[in-house]
Formats: sequence, C-alpha cells, structure tokens
Amino acid sequence: MGMASNLRNSVSSLGLKQSTQNKLAFSARIMTTSTSSNPSDDQLRLRQVPELDAVEMGLVVSQSFERYTSSTTLNRPGKGTAIVWFRNDLRVLDNEALFKAWLSSDMLLPVYCVDPRLFQTTYIFGFPKTGALRGQFLIDCLDDLRKNLINRGLNLMIQHGKPEEIIPSLAKSFGAHSVYAQKETCSEEVNVENLVRKRLGKLVLSSWSSSSLSKDEFENKNSSKSPKLQLIWGTTMYHLDDIPFTSSSIPDVYTQFRKSVEAKSKVRGCIKIPASLGPAPSVDDWGSVPYINQLGLQSQKVSKGMKFVGGESAALGRAYEYFWKKDLLRVYKETRNGMLGPDYSTKFSPWLASGSLSPRYIHEEVKRYESERQANDSTYWVLFELIWRDYFRFISLKHGNALFHLGGPRKVEYKWSQDQKLFESWRDGCTGYPLIDANMKELATTGFMSNRGRQIVCSFLVRDMGIDWRMGAEWFETCLLDYDPCSNYGNWNYGAGVGNDPREDRYFSIPKQAQTYDPEGEYVAYWLPQLQALAKDKRNFPGKSYIGQVVPLKFGNVNRNRNQDKASTVRRRNFRAKQATQQRP
Repeated sequence: MGMASNLRNSVSSLGLKQSTQNKLAFSARIMTTSTSSNPSDDQLRLRQVPELDAVEMGLVVSQSFERYTSSTTLNRPGKGTAIVWFRNDLRVLDNEALFKAWLSSDMLLPVYCVDPRLFQTTYIFGFPKTGALRGQFLIDCLDDLRKNLINRGLNLMIQHGKPEEIIPSLAKSFGAHSVYAQKETCSEEVNVENLVRKRLGKLVLSSWSSSSLSKDEFENKNSSKSPKLQLIWGTTMYHLDDIPFTSSSIPDVYTQFRKSVEAKSKVRGCIKIPASLGPAPSVDDWGSVPYINQLGLQSQKVSKGMKFVGGESAALGRAYEYFWKKDLLRVYKETRNGMLGPDYSTKFSPWLASGSLSPRYIHEEVKRYESERQANDSTYWVLFELIWRDYFRFISLKHGNALFHLGGPRKVEYKWSQDQKLFESWRDGCTGYPLIDANMKELATTGFMSNRGRQIVCSFLVRDMGIDWRMGAEWFETCLLDYDPCSNYGNWNYGAGVGNDPREDRYFSIPKQAQTYDPEGEYVAYWLPQLQALAKDKRNFPGKSYIGQVVPLKFGNVNRNRNQDKASTVRRRNFRAKQATQQRP
C-alpha cells in the first residue's frame, strides 16, 4: 500500500492525474483512431516516444528508482573486485547480473564493449548488421546507463573491441575474481561467451586483494585461482529455472507453453537494489560514449513518424506515460492493431530488446495497475504478448541455429526466390501496394513498424512474392530498433511457415487488411503523401493513380474482398497438402 500511495501522491503533485471523464474520452479517441477516423494534427506531427519533458522524466525516474531501492541496508558478503559485463541488459533496475556482481565483491567495475562485429554485415545477404537508427538508440542507452550508474556510486567503462580480448585484459589488470554477465542463447553471442570463458581460464590472479582470502592466506595457499565467468539468466518475464519444461521439451505449440507456464509458474519479483552500488575501482580513463560515426555509421535524422529515445530513463518514462499518465493500458487490446501514432500500443519493444527495461518491471506495473485501477482483457493481453516474447527466447534454446536455416526448425523444403529487383521493391516501399509501401517506408524512416504491419509485409514477401524469408529477416535485423535474434527470426519462421507452432494459413490478404485496419487510408496517406489527394476509399486501392504493382496478389481482389472466405478455405487446404508433401522423411 505504501508504494501505491506514494505514486498517487506523486502523480497528484505533478498535476498529471486525469479525471475519469477525460480518460474515457481519450480512450474513445484511441479506439476510434485504431480503425478509422480523421487523424489529428497531433497524430501526424513527428512524435517523440516518450513525450515527457526533462523535468517530468527526471521525477518519474527518481520515483521508479526509489520504489525499487531496498529500505534496509543489504548485506554485501563478497570481497575483492568483480566485473559486470553489460551486453543486452543496459539498465540498473532489476538487473540480476549487476546485483549478483555487487553481492560477490566489495568493488565493482561495470564494462561495455563496443564490439566491431555488431557493425559489420548480416550473415547471408550482406546487409548492414546494425542500421544508423539502432546505432543511435544504442548510444542513447549507453549515455543513460552511465548516468544512472554514476547516480549509484559507479561509472561505466566503455571500450572498443572484442569482449574476449577486453574482458580478460581488464580482469587481469584489476585482479577481478569474477565476471558477471547476462546469458544469451543464440550462436553469435554464445560463441563470444565461450571465448571469454576460455581466456579467463588461462589467467591467474596476481594480486591478493582480488581474492576473498586475506593476504597471508593467499600467500600460504599459493592460490592459482582464475577469474570465473558467471552467466545470469535475465531477459525473460518467466525465469528459465521456473518454467515446467527442460529446454529440449519446450512445446512446439505456443498455446501449450502459455497454458503450462501460467498454471505452474510464477513471475519473480523485481530485485530491490541498494542505495549505493559503489565503490568503483580507481580508473584513469573510463572511455567515452561513442559518436555515431565511431560506429562506422552515418547519422540519420527521423523526419516524421516516431522518434524513440534510448535508455533506461526513457523506458521508465514510457511505462509511466502509457500506463498512468495517458491511461492507455485499459484499452490496449482494442487498439493494439493500430498503425498510426505512438499510442495504439505500448511501444516497449525497443527498450526490451536493448535490456533497458525489464519484462518483470512491466509485469509488476501491470499488476499494480490492476490493483489501483482495473483488471480487464487489455491488462492481461500485455502479459500475453510478453509470454510470446519469452517463448521465442526459450525456443531458441531448443532449436538453436535452426531458427536461421532456410527450412527453419521444421526443416521445410521449399524453393524460394532471391530475385534482387523484387526484393528491392519490397525493401524500398515501391511494390505498388500502398499498405506494403507505407509500412516499409515507416520502417526505414523510424526503425519501427507495428505488429500488424510486420505480419502483413512478411506475408506479402513470402506468399505473394515467393522471396526467401531470410532476406526479409536480415533486412529487419538492419532496421529495427527492437531487433533481437530470437523474436525477429522466430517471428519470420512463424510467418514463413517454417517455424514452430505453424498455422495452415498464414496468408494476409492486403485488401482485407487495408479495409479492416486502414479503412479511410489515413496511414498510407501519411507515409505516401501522393495519395492524400485521393478519396479515402481509393487510397489503399489507387489503381493507375499510383505506381504499378510488381506482382499480382495470389489471393484476393484488390478492389473488393468478396471471395475472401472461399479463397481462404481453398488456400488452407492447399497449404496443408503442400506442407505435408514438403516435410523431410
């Protein structure tokens, strides 16, 4: 009750608490814009996410840290120096690797390695591995992480180079007895973990001060301890140790997984951190937060749509803004399939992918919202989507590199095209189908695309164009602010029909999707200004008023959707038969 009353008092002091009438009116507007309405000037301008000003953001962050700071003095039993190696966990709150490193030591060295491999090219098709927008988002995250660590008595060492070279070197220089880091699951990240562990194993502590032993004990034992790599699970809402499956027995059907974890598992609470995480060791040069050109990237300005601010502070601000200030959680399920503006969905994914926001933090905020305001289908649905995210992470443990293979985890044999011109028309938003083109232009401009949009453009690439799904997945890897390998490749597996939990019919009819989710063409007209002059019912179906269509649709009439149900039945039967014949024996 104390935390709840503190938040209510804080909100009142900011003058941010809306009346019930205002909240209902705002919710009605959101629900309307998710399907059809005239977009307001506010919707159409460049929007920063979150939209809090500096004063408001500072207060929200301060209060969030206060809620998750232990009210009692925590016992710190460890001795010597430990390193916390930040990877995709760029936060202070609910960071178990950081907390365990603090417990194991009496001096803590936080480190981030700017790994040049992250800025090379994708594995098969040679696209940039990290685009400029995600590069800038990462810079924001590092800058904010450093500030939040400094506020807790630490700092962040930033070094350029491969972790397997930097981390052992630092462990030797500072006599660190352990290196703590978040455990990853995909091969590139796991390979780096293995290299770091191997090189740490070749080191011998050379200073008694780094050991938990006294100086005399160290000398008497002639200790030959090597620094240990301690990998901590920390990226999912449900902890790996708490789900009712081994990694090899995780169901290949999401519904089975979800029902089991909901019935048999509990989400752990967020960690309460000490008021100070210091001291840090004496360091001559902590390194600088990189500029975009130091990452080998050219600065890219977001000119329209949504500009996301990186970092834990922005993540906490967005959670507060979405749940409490704007009270949008109450209508999430009704609005989540929207495509225009920042408020139809939570937009948490970029901060989740960078580890700037803990999924357990979101879980606790949802539960607090349910307690203080209301519980409904929308509050549950946010957690439902987080379980989907968990699921792809756990599936990556089960299937490993199969997520990246052409046939996917199911080893489906299918002859895909790699037609470069067709792919480029999709990539550049020049297919002749406004709904596809608008989504692809939003992705290139902002680094973000709605969940609905992702499903539509995936279906078009693989079903209508017949293009190798890995080309789409690697382009998303380049562009997305919220890229992480498990969710990205897991979703592309799913959409291409090569992944786990397949549905017989994954085809998305563009006419049906347009009529359902952009019936008056506001979304396509925003991203394709040449369509604004057309009548609203013509914007998604402009005919010769727009560029030519690069391929015909396999199913559905671009003018009307009268035969959709019949086509869907035939399509489902044909796809099921094709999949059965394409399975390897």
